Amino acid sequence: MSIILNIETTTKNCSVSIANNGTILAIKELNNGNYSHAEVLHPFIVDVLKEANISSDKIDAVAISKGPGSYTGLRIGVSAAKGLCFAFDKPLISIDTLTSLSYSISIDTGFLVPMLDARRMEVYAAVFNEKHEKVREIKAEIIDENSFSEYLKSKKVYFLGDGAQKCKGIITHKNAVFVDAKFPSAKEMAQLSYDKYKKSDIENVAYFEPFYLKDFVVIPEKKKKPIY
Repeated sequence: MSIILNIETTTKNCSVSIANNGTILAIKELNNGNYSHAEVLHPFIVDVLKEANISSDKIDAVAISKGPGSYTGLRIGVSAAKGLCFAFDKPLISIDTLTSLSYSISIDTGFLVPMLDARRMEVYAAVFNEKHEKVREIKAEIIDENSFSEYLKSKKVYFLGDGAQKCKGIITHKNAVFVDAKFPSAKEMAQLSYDKYKKSDIENVAYFEPFYLKDFVVIPEKKKKPIY
C-alpha cells in the first residue's frame, strides 16, 4: 500500500488529493477565479486526510506539481510539500504540470497541447501524442496564427488549459479543437506520482525548486503625475 498526498497549485485551481496505489481516496479543489491557495491549501490537506481516515504521519510520500505556472502558486505549494516532507521524513515527488494536464482528456489519435496562461498572448505549452508521450518540449511562447502549424496540417490538435481559451480566435485551423474548462488537478497527479514512487524517482527535498520556465518579473506601477 502506497499512500501519496498530491498537491496542485500552479493555476487558480487549488487542488489536493490523497491516493492509495494511484487510486484516489479523497480530493478537494477550488477554482473560484482567484489565487486563494494561501487560505485554502492547508485546510484542504487536513480535509482529505480526515476524509480518507489517514493521519499525516502515515503517508508514504508527498507529490507536488512542479510547474510551469503561477510564481506565487508554485511557491505556496512547494513550501507546503517541503514542510510535510521535513516534518514526517517523507520523500518528495515532483510532477510536470503540463504532463499531468494532458491526462485530463483521452484521444484516439492526434496531438494534445496543454497550455497555461502566461499573460498577454504568451502561454506555457508542450505537445504530446495520443499516448501522452511528449513530442515537443515545454516552451514559453507567444501565440500567432502560425503556432503549431506543423502538427495541425496532419492531425487533429486538442488545445486544453486556461491558456487555450485566449487562443481560439487566433488559431483557426480546421484541425484545431479547443477543450473547455480544463485545469491542472491533483486528480491526474495520483497515478503519475504512484508510478514515480514505484521507481524511487524522488527529489532532494532541501534543494528542490519549482520549474518556473522563465524569471519572475515585477512590473512597476506607473508613476502618477504630480498635481499642481
